[in-house]
Amino acid sequence: MRSAQVHHNLIGGHHLPASTGLAIDVVDPADGTVFATLPRSALADVDAAVAAARAALHGPWARMTATERGRVLSRLAALITAHHAELAALECRDTGKPIQQARVDITACARYFEYYGGAADKLHGETIPYAAGSTVMVLRVPHGVTAHIIPWNYPAQIFGRSVGGALAAGNACVVKPAEDACLTPLRISALALEAGLPPGALNVVCGLGAEAGAALAAHPGINHLSFTGSTVTGTAVAQAAAVNHVPVTLELGGKAPQIVFADADLDAALPVIVNAIVQNAGQTCSAGSRVLVERSIHDTVLERLAARFAALRTGRGADAPDCGPLISARQLARVQAKLDSAQQAGARVVARAQRLPDAPASGFYFPPALLADLPLDHEVAQDEVFGPVLAAFAFDGEDEAVQLANGTPYGLTAAVWTRDGSRALRLAHRIEAGQVFINNYGAGGGIELPFGGMKHSGYGREKALEGLRSFTTLKTVAILHG
Repeated sequence: MRSAQVHHNLIGGHHLPASTGLAIDVVDPADGTVFATLPRSALADVDAAVAAARAALHGPWARMTATERGRVLSRLAALITAHHAELAALECRDTGKPIQQARVDITACARYFEYYGGAADKLHGETIPYAAGSTVMVLRVPHGVTAHIIPWNYPAQIFGRSVGGALAAGNACVVKPAEDACLTPLRISALALEAGLPPGALNVVCGLGAEAGAALAAHPGINHLSFTGSTVTGTAVAQAAAVNHVPVTLELGGKAPQIVFADADLDAALPVIVNAIVQNAGQTCSAGSRVLVERSIHDTVLERLAARFAALRTGRGADAPDCGPLISARQLARVQAKLDSAQQAGARVVARAQRLPDAPASGFYFPPALLADLPLDHEVAQDEVFGPVLAAFAFDGEDEAVQLANGTPYGLTAAVWTRDGSRALRLAHRIEAGQVFINNYGAGGGIELPFGGMKHSGYGREKALEGLRSFTTLKTVAILHG
């Protein structure tokens, strides 16, 4: 048996073990085996990373023009593309996701750096007409040291969308990836040095959330914090940052509705609806975990969805199934407990996917499930499952559809399926969500589309130019010249 590969933090351009001397096992979700180790970092490591980032703000990174920063990010995008196969295989093994999705994720990561590389020199300030004999300028300047706590479900993508914007704006970054999925952020950070990013401009500290993550969120040396993860943890992170008056961008949970009216094109809608819950084994904040169907077609839609669920294949990500394993044994137990609770409350399992016969028994597999007759007040109807569980509900008319859609604490994404353009626009205005898709659904949308939530789904925006602007603060310069 091959020994586990040892990985280190990246601090100030150097690959370093944790100051604690401790390590975290990296487990393959497909079969439960340990294939690598990560540093189990503590406050001392976070201190070193923040200090390295602060030093970069007074070194070559600070002296680079916006155009030069953009060129570095563009070179990084090209390097990610050149290492596409390696990175996709790493993402697949580390997270368990199907290889075809891992390839999409690496392509998206490269696109983030390409996008922000092109946008770096297009951050403009403005002037304000003020008193006679004066000129007032409003400048966009970087926050300084930005902290990034990223989750395990899309480590490469979320690394790109968060770090790309921060670096383009001129910040220096300290990244704490989730302990369940650190490998692609570490590898891409090494490629960033090859691309010409000065040491210290990008630092990666691995460790447990309660240790390294908590230390970073509460660190007095950071100037902005970006967090993607659960609502409960997001609340704790925001409270920790508030002690130091650090602004926070929170991208949290979701309970996205797919609203299907009787006039919808079902041939177009149903494949998208299934993919929206099966993608990444449902471990997606923007997973379409509720399908709300107009009552006159409810049974037809349920029957057709059941057929699609029954045909899905669950297996090892490397074998390119429809659905891979969940990230960990802990997550598998959590999702199974939620399904059991739903059934005990009266929910009916209409269909389950197939588990491929060669999927290892030691893997963390949960075949996608389609539910009906779920009580509206049950936790599976109200809260994230973070697994491939789709619950179907019937509605009568637009008002009830909107009431159901808005009837959870979340407001991240939603979709409306109808041929009636006026109805689609009415619902788009009434639905409480940061993104509303009409006759399509992108889990989180494209790189060019601002992304973020309402209500318990968080605040602030990532992606697009709004994401770039969020990594800046405004400075007003008033000149009296007579």
